[in-house]
Amino acid sequence: MARPRIQDDDVPRSAPWMNTYADMVTLLMTFFILLFSMSMVNTQKFKRALESVQGAFGVIDGGASSILDLDGPTTGEELSLIALELARLEILGDSLKKDLQEAGLADQVSVEMDERGLVVRFADSVLFDLGSADIRAEGYPVLREVGRFLTTTTNPVRVEGHTDNWPIKTDRFPSNWELSTGRAASVVRFLMLECDIPGDRLQAAGYGEYHPLESNDTAEGRQRNRRVDIVILRESLADAEPK
Repeated sequence: MARPRIQDDDVPRSAPWMNTYADMVTLLMTFFILLFSMSMVNTQKFKRALESVQGAFGVIDGGASSILDLDGPTTGEELSLIALELARLEILGDSLKKDLQEAGLADQVSVEMDERGLVVRFADSVLFDLGSADIRAEGYPVLREVGRFLTTTTNPVRVEGHTDNWPIKTDRFPSNWELSTGRAASVVRFLMLECDIPGDRLQAAGYGEYHPLESNDTAEGRQRNRRVDIVILRESLADAEPK
């Protein structure tokens, strides 16, 4: 007697999202296996990397909102790749902080993460005199240290110049647009000539007063807004907007 054929409708099917989820879990497992295999990564760094990945997906109970600010639909695999790259950049940022501390330069720069990648932030007074786009000699050591760090990565790098809202009007800088752009270009030129960073990895952008970190109504706010950011971008975010 012939065996009855099983109809396709009788075969249990997994939900479509399970395939994407399984791929994501596999990628995450691979990432953490690599972390364990690297002798330079200690328990604290591993914990921070894990928290970064969890935070990227917004799954930390009682935690802050996700570091990712994504427009439009994004697949689980794309999210996992973004989370892995952010975690990698955060580990590199820890290494840079340590190097700056050992060189006695940690008070001249801050290192932080946002959804674009790793941000190395300079107050304008570290690198420039008031109203100038010529890098001060006192700023060379910290720029060289950051440049040395950049040689250990292959990510695109954007140098962003920012000002406060106080107007400037000189022959060289008719407005804050020209001042902020000139400062960004000076830092890019330094990184190319003094630190051997390939020009095709670098971008220079001036944003004037239009992307402040704080209100320009106070002296403290204006001081914080006058800055140069070196942003080590995620590979997929070469055109990301400033924050």
